[in-house]
Amino acid sequence: MSKIDTIIFDLGGVLIDWNPEYVFLDVFNNNKEKTKWFLDNICTSDWNENQDAGYPIAQATEDRVALFPEYEKEIRLFYGRWPDMLGGAIVGTVDILKKCIASNDYKLVALTNWSAETFPIALKRFEFLQWFEGILVSGEEKTRKPFKDIYTLTLERFNISAEKSVFIDDNLRNIEAAKTLGIHGIHFETPEKLLHQLKTFNINI
Repeated sequence: MSKIDTIIFDLGGVLIDWNPEYVFLDVFNNNKEKTKWFLDNICTSDWNENQDAGYPIAQATEDRVALFPEYEKEIRLFYGRWPDMLGGAIVGTVDILKKCIASNDYKLVALTNWSAETFPIALKRFEFLQWFEGILVSGEEKTRKPFKDIYTLTLERFNISAEKSVFIDDNLRNIEAAKTLGIHGIHFETPEKLLHQLKTFNINI
């Protein structure tokens, strides 16, 4: 295996705790079953990912309200209270990022599925987002993981050699897609496990 010289981080679920349950558990009076049903059937992951690929939030909201008018109030809260879905930094992973920077051995970039309209909120809130050499935001590129073109674009934009890079993401689907292009992958579960996984690529920080 070629020596790794680039580490590509996902953001949500790896460095940033983002979860719509933070809003809708409040909306539905801590009713976990109703919250799960709403997020599985009304404001779904697939619907949200469409905005991550560049679809306008205002239009997406109106589309959803037209489909489910009885849930208009709740649907409008998805982006109306979007900042409340940010639970904070995943401190253990931020510490790993710091160590990678301190080692001065790796190019560090981020690849995230994120709406271009909401990403500026995260940029203001999380200082560590300034530490990367660059961040590729899906909503700005009008595509998203796991589509091949977003990985190709990341490699080209930041002059990355696929076989010398490792991509960390909490979604196994996204890891598998990266692997088809020769990018090494780590399925993120916990910061502690990530440290061990990095060592398997001879990344000792």
